[in-house]
Amino acid sequence: MTTPNQIVDHTLLAPTATPDEIEALCRHARDNRFYSVCVSPTYVARATSLVEGSDVHVCTVVGFPSGAHTSAVKAYETRTAVEDGADEIDMVMNLASAKAHDWAAVENDIRAVVEAAQGRVVKVILETCVLEDDEIVAACTAARAAGADFVKTSTGFAGGGATTHAVQLMRETVGPDMGVKASGGIRTAADLDAMVAAGATRIGSSAGAALLTAQGN
Repeated sequence: MTTPNQIVDHTLLAPTATPDEIEALCRHARDNRFYSVCVSPTYVARATSLVEGSDVHVCTVVGFPSGAHTSAVKAYETRTAVEDGADEIDMVMNLASAKAHDWAAVENDIRAVVEAAQGRVVKVILETCVLEDDEIVAACTAARAAGADFVKTSTGFAGGGATTHAVQLMRETVGPDMGVKASGGIRTAADLDAMVAAGATRIGSSAGAALLTAQGN
């Protein structure tokens, strides 16, 4: 059985999150050895300081949550996050371009972030709840062509989260060598195990404590 400690991005992206809440998130991640904390860009430097000396990575979001920022803005956000200590970047792709089936624009937008990330891990948030299956496949193909490391299901801010169907489709499309991150609505050990069985290699969740309790840790 996969343990949350190995694959969970312990997440707090609420716009009202306070410094004390970020400190508690990082402390909990350190104590339980989660893979990373995922925080808003304004908290990257603070989180980097709080997890220093541990194995916990720092992840942040770019173009979040709409994906409607220009590529130049996304690249600037990425460079700033890297300067502040981010190890991983979760970017929202341009959803309007995806719905218009302008896959060249989607790919170029992702590539701008990949280049700005300077070798850091880049995960592309597809927002699968607003996409048809053929659009999920095309978005995964664009992300892979642009050099991203992962595709990710959801922001959690668009009215829908991860489904095993979407995760399985993403895994089938990108193959075995690219990461798939499931996020949005994953709150129990059963949820986690179902997503892993469908092909997820990373889980984004704000319910880390519940996952640990359910798994008997």
